[in-house]
Amino acid sequence: MRIKKSFNNNVVLVTDSEGNEKVVMGKGLSFKKSVGDVIDEKLVEKEFIFKGGDVSERFKLLLDDVPEELISLSYDIVEYIKNSINLKLNDYIYITLTDHINNAIKLYKEGMEINNPLKWEIKKLYPKEFKAGIKAIEYIEDEFDIDLSEDEACNIAMHIINAEVNGFGDSLEDVSSMSKKIGDILNIVKYTYGINLDEGSISYERFITHLKFFFKRLETKGTSNSDNEEFLLSQVKEKYQNAYNCMLKIQKYLDTDLNSEEMLYLTLHIQRITK
Repeated sequence: MRIKKSFNNNVVLVTDSEGNEKVVMGKGLSFKKSVGDVIDEKLVEKEFIFKGGDVSERFKLLLDDVPEELISLSYDIVEYIKNSINLKLNDYIYITLTDHINNAIKLYKEGMEINNPLKWEIKKLYPKEFKAGIKAIEYIEDEFDIDLSEDEACNIAMHIINAEVNGFGDSLEDVSSMSKKIGDILNIVKYTYGINLDEGSISYERFITHLKFFFKRLETKGTSNSDNEEFLLSQVKEKYQNAYNCMLKIQKYLDTDLNSEEMLYLTLHIQRITK
């Protein structure tokens, strides 16, 4: 393997003997080495091999923004899911899960703990994925010495479900209806802000994922407001007024009354996708 790009001494983009690109991790892999040099393969501890070129490019972008230890941790979590829970996942899970965990840790440090309005449904309908989410937060807590809630395990489970090769299992009619609504909501956001959304961004993917589960939630209804969500929503409304007003337009389009949890989540995603 020859070095194509070095992110740091321990994380390197390489090409193998057949010209394939890989991201490899290992202590001191590129220490005192330059582009074109051969690395010691005995030092390689983890390999990221992506079948799709788009996935590879976006993972490389992620490496510039996320700490090395978090990349390694996410790799361990995905490997656990694949091997112990025996789930077949799309390569995008390395990107979406790493990005999500990074954001979850930032929110935790800011003192914001947001409940998952789909917790009951996830625990009931996706027990294997929920189990994987519980295991994932154990990994995160051990690594970063923080205390995450069961809601965060459900958040991770949502990413796992979305990355499963077999998808959501909806009928074509359901998928068509959901796709139209998602498209309409994206247009509301675009026209409200007068911007084009970056469809290649991780924030865009996360927003789409949230909307899929959001519509699942609307089908079942049943989560009531709590003092915690009401308080957080009031804070978010004050801090992100434009995103909150955009959320109200979406609520009007859907012709339904959203509870504080749903309003909170939707506002936060709008803020992130438009910032």
